[in-house]
Amino acid sequence: MTPATRQKVLGLYRKVLQIAKSWHSASGQIEETMREKEYIRNEARTLFRKNKNVTDPKLIKQCIEECEARIEIGLHYNIPYPRPIHLPPMGLAHKQGRTLRHQEKLRKISKPIYLKSHDEIS
Repeated sequence: MTPATRQKVLGLYRKVLQIAKSWHSASGQIEETMREKEYIRNEARTLFRKNKNVTDPKLIKQCIEECEARIEIGLHYNIPYPRPIHLPPMGLAHKQGRTLRHQEKLRKISKPIYLKSHDEIS
């Protein structure tokens, strides 16, 4: 990892922790705010520790993009949890003779960047 990339990753980690520190839930309830703050901190720790040994520049770039996307979406919607996609299990059109394996491949391709790591840790 280059020093510039390392600085960017550490900056993102600090930014997420600062967001968690100043987070206020949409409902304004103290219990929910505390629960959401804890979720943000735990999610950040889990994902950053999981990816600390990644050395592939493309994968590092993808992780940085996912983190930035999740930050922006969380701040915009005031929801710390990843926004789900609404795609029924067999909702993608398929051609004759295609199997379930092809459906799974299409679902994987259609998954938004901000949900790439969510299924891995859930």
